[in-house]
Amino acid sequence: PPLFEQLQPKRCSLSWISCGFQVLEPEGASLLPRQLPCSVTTGLLVIGCLLLLLCGGWLLGTMFWLHGPSSQQPHRPPPPACGRTPEAWRFDCYPERTVVVTRELCEARNCCFIPAAAPPASKKRHQNGIPWCFYPADFPSYSLASLDKTLLGQKGSLVKEVKTYYPGDILTVEVETRYETDSRLHVRITDPSSSRFEVPIPVPAATKKAENPDYAVEFSKQPFGLIVTRRSTGTVILNTTVAPLFYADQFLQFSTSLPSPFIYGLGEHRSTFLHDVQWNTLTMWARDVPPMEETNLYGVHPFYLSMEEGGTAHGFFLLNSNAMDVALQPAPALTWRTIGGILDFYVFVGPDPGSVIQQYLEVIGNPAMPIYWALGYHLCRWGYNTSNSTWEVVKSLRNSGIPQVAFGGLNVWNAARHGPGPARSRPPEGSYWPFDEGLKRGVFIKDAEGKTLIGKVWPGLTAYPDFSDEVTHEWWYDNLRRFHDKVPFDGLWIDMNEPSNFLDGSTNGCPENSIEHPPYTPGVLGDLLRAKTVCATAQQKLSLHYNVHSLYGLMEAQASASALKRIVAKRPFVISRSTFPSQGMYSGHWLGDNRSQWKDLYTSIAGILTFNLLGIPLVGADICGFSEEPQEELCVRWTQLGAFYPFTRNHNAIDMQPQDPTAFSPLARTAMKQALLLRYSLFPVLYTLFHHAHLHGHTVARPLMFEFPKDVQTYAIDKQFLWGKSLLVTPVVDPGVDQVVGYFPESLWYDFYTGDSVRSKGEKLQLAAPLDKINLHLREGSVIATQTPNLTLWVSSGQPLHLLSALSDDGSAGGDLFWDDGESIDTYESEQYAYIVFNVAQKVMTSQVLHNHTEATFIPVASASFYGVKEKPSQVLVNSQDATFNYSDNQVLTVADLGLKLSENFTISWS
Repeated sequence: PPLFEQLQPKRCSLSWISCGFQVLEPEGASLLPRQLPCSVTTGLLVIGCLLLLLCGGWLLGTMFWLHGPSSQQPHRPPPPACGRTPEAWRFDCYPERTVVVTRELCEARNCCFIPAAAPPASKKRHQNGIPWCFYPADFPSYSLASLDKTLLGQKGSLVKEVKTYYPGDILTVEVETRYETDSRLHVRITDPSSSRFEVPIPVPAATKKAENPDYAVEFSKQPFGLIVTRRSTGTVILNTTVAPLFYADQFLQFSTSLPSPFIYGLGEHRSTFLHDVQWNTLTMWARDVPPMEETNLYGVHPFYLSMEEGGTAHGFFLLNSNAMDVALQPAPALTWRTIGGILDFYVFVGPDPGSVIQQYLEVIGNPAMPIYWALGYHLCRWGYNTSNSTWEVVKSLRNSGIPQVAFGGLNVWNAARHGPGPARSRPPEGSYWPFDEGLKRGVFIKDAEGKTLIGKVWPGLTAYPDFSDEVTHEWWYDNLRRFHDKVPFDGLWIDMNEPSNFLDGSTNGCPENSIEHPPYTPGVLGDLLRAKTVCATAQQKLSLHYNVHSLYGLMEAQASASALKRIVAKRPFVISRSTFPSQGMYSGHWLGDNRSQWKDLYTSIAGILTFNLLGIPLVGADICGFSEEPQEELCVRWTQLGAFYPFTRNHNAIDMQPQDPTAFSPLARTAMKQALLLRYSLFPVLYTLFHHAHLHGHTVARPLMFEFPKDVQTYAIDKQFLWGKSLLVTPVVDPGVDQVVGYFPESLWYDFYTGDSVRSKGEKLQLAAPLDKINLHLREGSVIATQTPNLTLWVSSGQPLHLLSALSDDGSAGGDLFWDDGESIDTYESEQYAYIVFNVAQKVMTSQVLHNHTEATFIPVASASFYGVKEKPSQVLVNSQDATFNYSDNQVLTVADLGLKLSENFTISWS
């Protein structure tokens, strides 16, 4: 049975071997296959058949008792003895990292204990990741005591007779399933006897039950479990019967099987794009720490995307902000462990990966449309020291013809001294308006005794604004407005907002209680919730910091975006280090304090792909690395890759050598300049992709598997990526090479620069990659608009367009262009935009203006190229008038000097 295969891939079987038969034990059993003599074969077979009939009758009766005649009982394997539980299906009963697990400790929890042959080393609890202490099949869990229909689904009562080992065990909880849309299931497990913390982000409220859901939900009564299957294929996408459910005051846990080992998301961690399911635990609790493996980092995103057989996909989102562990194991299976809140989760059934992300963003919110200039090349460093030194860098870039974000009359020295951050320095009272006014309004986080909590950040003793309080939002606006009156800034970079603290807790320490030291502490760096942040017992308007810690960056971004709208009356540009689901509505993100190492260059690709899955497409890494001395070759290759980050910024640390393009040799400088000019020429493409992200929840930087979900070879690729569906980027991520190997899914591809075609059946190809080149290919069937680049985006945005069509074998292609003034708020919503669709079919290109606006009237269409025109035309017509053209041997047709208006429909045809 399909579900049985999910739970126990290696089943027991009876098979004829010569005259006798062989008994195969389950995987992981200690018994070896044994052959039985022919003389007992007949008797054993008869007995076996009788037993099967009896067991079958008992099973059918049990199914009828549990579910009645109209329900399907989920298939579960019989409870095996401890030794017969396959290793991959052993769910950890003793996940505490700092404890040496012994038989006595394990069996005190009524769990199975099978240690490695050698005694465990200090603090070690696994042998090759396999838990030594794991749950037996009959471990006490909840039973489904009742189940009633509701307007949106069902609501039931779960009861448990025996308390387990974590204190505050809740014996009665409620489960509610809501069939919110045909592709979205919402499940809540709550404690009806008390009010527990719930994450306050706005989520859509369904008003009626989905009429024809693409999923089916089954309930297991004893032990309780949910089984969610895809109706079209029968694939089990959620099965919580595989391990017991826990619901205690400070410990909530449930597990599920996974239909495959292909799982993505679960940010923020430094890892490959495809997560490792070989006993891999990912901890979530916002933390200020340079990106490193096996560590909780700046953001918290309890969402995963899982691929299924045949290319379908589903997603899962746990709406919970408390510290948590997500444990992956090779069954494949996954366990959620969190220390507060409720179990509030969504299942999205796609069916393709792009649809899963759209459905997820329908819950958390689509990303904001960025202001146009924010997509340019940003140059930044910690340690310019003076405004004069900064101006020298700006002039050097301009003299070298290197594009950049426009730099006006900002008083840099003043900004460096007084710029706002996530925390407020605490000088002597009476000397600093933001601190004094903050005290007066009561905007700062309080300690357990109700006094202003003081930590330490830059440049010293620090008070922390409580952004969960609307009063703080108004104080924040007042500070920014006063600062803007002196230094007219355009955007905000909010840093250190995990929140960071150079102390553990505060200058006065933290109380010693179960909030600071919960019964179970997830695997946070430092083993304490307060490690390099404020006390978990700190008081905020919304709740204890214990509950809202990982929301700090989100709440500051909300306050910052709101204030900027009021101050500059344009789209707010905010870049935040700490993030949480729905952050894309308010800010972008950079991947933190990386290093000038090749590995950091490579892992940045996984970072930008993951954050596009998480609804924050405006994302990038510090080009050339933040810390350590930059290498010229590394910086060239990183600039080429960074030119295709959705957010492009070169940033390095104090006392490091400069790493802007002008700091290197003429050859390196030219290579970087070419890469950045290439980015600027592609801005019509990038801007349109952000429009679709804002409007439809699409990704901007996109994994190959999103466009080729049936090609399993694409599932682990994180050295290449796509812009949208059309542009394939193949960067160099290794030193000392002039070639790169890229995977080309089955399609017809064209070299972006030359139009040379590459027809692939789904294969790896070796590409020339000299130091001055990043490989870029255009997928068949696409039309994109490029633009003559200039030193700033505002100048570039008015340059003539060049249309580039990559024809399929049948000569077809299509694309679109979104255009507006680049800065006004809600231009789509207020219909202040232009939208043009391009199509090519039967040797005719048509441009159709679906929505017009004055912005489009300023942009001419100067030329068009068509890749893959199989025969040289004898005539080209533009709006039925003869036009001059060029046709090259590699089947590229180019028509120049068009003089067309983007705001008017036109045709280009050939024969």
